[in-house]
Amino acid sequence: MRSFFQGLSLRLMCLKVHLWLALIAGLFFVLVGLTGSISVYREDIDEFLNPQLVINNPQGEWQSLDHIMSAVRSAHPKRYGSWTLEMPQSPHSMMTAWYDKPTETFFELYAPLMVSVNPYTAEVVASRFWGQTVTTWLLDLHTQLLMNRFGWNTVGILGALLSISVCSGVYLWWPGLGNIVSALKINYRNGIIRLLFDVHRVTGIFVAPGLLLLAITGFMLSYPKLLETVVGSSGMAHGETGRTIESTANPNDHPTGLESAEFIARGAFPRGKLRRITTPAGNSGIYRINLRQAGEINERHPFTTVWVDRWSGQAREVRDPFRFSTGETALTWIWPVHTGEALGAKGRFIWFLSGFGVCFLYVSGVLRWLHRRGKVQDRPVNWARFKALGQRALKTVYLSVVKLHRVSEIAIKTALPYIKLAGIRLLHGYYRLRAAWLNRQKRIDKF
Repeated sequence: MRSFFQGLSLRLMCLKVHLWLALIAGLFFVLVGLTGSISVYREDIDEFLNPQLVINNPQGEWQSLDHIMSAVRSAHPKRYGSWTLEMPQSPHSMMTAWYDKPTETFFELYAPLMVSVNPYTAEVVASRFWGQTVTTWLLDLHTQLLMNRFGWNTVGILGALLSISVCSGVYLWWPGLGNIVSALKINYRNGIIRLLFDVHRVTGIFVAPGLLLLAITGFMLSYPKLLETVVGSSGMAHGETGRTIESTANPNDHPTGLESAEFIARGAFPRGKLRRITTPAGNSGIYRINLRQAGEINERHPFTTVWVDRWSGQAREVRDPFRFSTGETALTWIWPVHTGEALGAKGRFIWFLSGFGVCFLYVSGVLRWLHRRGKVQDRPVNWARFKALGQRALKTVYLSVVKLHRVSEIAIKTALPYIKLAGIRLLHGYYRLRAAWLNRQKRIDKF
């Protein structure tokens, strides 16, 4: 390796690093990037593919947490131990009960049972295993390449390599302070390969900050123990729960229920919003209640935690993220930044586009390399043809909209008389029922 770089200038060294990283790991960058883009909207896609998971007309109050948990256990009576209830993200979403280690997927790295429950009726709507749905399979492909622990570590290494690739690309692009504007220009007249390369350079410099942030946070998520060692803390990784606390009270006939445990937890954080509650496992188990305080960066996995003893009903320990050290606070940002959760709707959309940006950068870069090796011939940019294709596409869209409008008009005109007739009949039926009810009330009043 040393002889490979010996005698090379820094620019030529960066060029070789950038090139060989793309040729060796580029396809993996694309795979991880595209699956990550899709996973940004994982919940939305899952609800689109499974309409039964959407509550169309939410009405009334939620059932009690104890009633909901009872319904989950009735649906899965042989699954003993701890369950975690995750609160819905919106009034139209299901509550999810998680069972971490089902026997069916026990030897998988991460494959819990996901039970979707309607919080308004306590009805168990669906029971699915992680990795056996489209969206969770894609997320497993993104996080571990479907290879469990080895794949998880590999994705972390890919994050480090992508960071090097991005930094080397920025160095190769950098034209100096006085030439930045000219470096952002795109030449439309020197052929398709040159055009693609110019767009490659401009696209790369715009997406570089986002890609670098995603690559670094992705590496941190794969190797959380490294950062925990640096900040001197533990239990801070995504999905971890902090210290394991056991009950010291004697089992009795009056255990604390889920609703009561939540009430006790709110004593420490009265304005906190319940996000998760984990039930005790065994006689020494303890409730773990995750609340989200205003201003806390994590939406779905907040670090505000209260442990409540099931037998004594006492709050055993409290974890407040606003009292974390600077290093611990930085750790709490990794997951929400990587997923786009901390960036809002616009930030999530930028993250969604970033994965497709990696794909374009890879394809355009490889085409440029193949052209330089004489494997791909350049061609002039035929703007007239592109213009004709664009006009044809616009015309097709316009004609489709016009036809759809005409069809809808015909359908409405045809159905309107029937709609009016149905409306009149409904009104007549309503008035008949109302008259009958009034007559009945009069007879009751006479007696």
